[in-house]
Amino acid sequence: MKHNLSIVLLLGIALSTTSCASMFTGTKDSISFTSTPDGAKVIHKGIEKCTTPCTADIPRSLSKQMVTFEKEGFVSKEVKLQKNFNAVTLLNILFGGAIGVGIDAATGSLTKYSPKAYTVELEAK
Repeated sequence: MKHNLSIVLLLGIALSTTSCASMFTGTKDSISFTSTPDGAKVIHKGIEKCTTPCTADIPRSLSKQMVTFEKEGFVSKEVKLQKNFNAVTLLNILFGGAIGVGIDAATGSLTKYSPKAYTVELEAK
């Protein structure tokens, strides 16, 4: 009986200290970017991620996330990335994992980007 209780206790501790959303869905999303015309740089937090048409991994965050499309001879365009609640986080809540929810919050995994594709039309200067 003591052995079974130990196993249940260890399993409970393991479940409560894991960050389900971070573990199961990762801490970044792969997002596709296209522009008219093609060939715009996609910049996130001052770092060039790719040139359209392209796909880039964008780290999740609870704060507002913006990407900028830049192309020589065109007006730059800034786009806010939309987010939704990551339902996998509910596993932490259901299993009492306050530490896991905290980790998911710190890594931004409480949310996920949706949509996973953005298209912009750039205006000539």
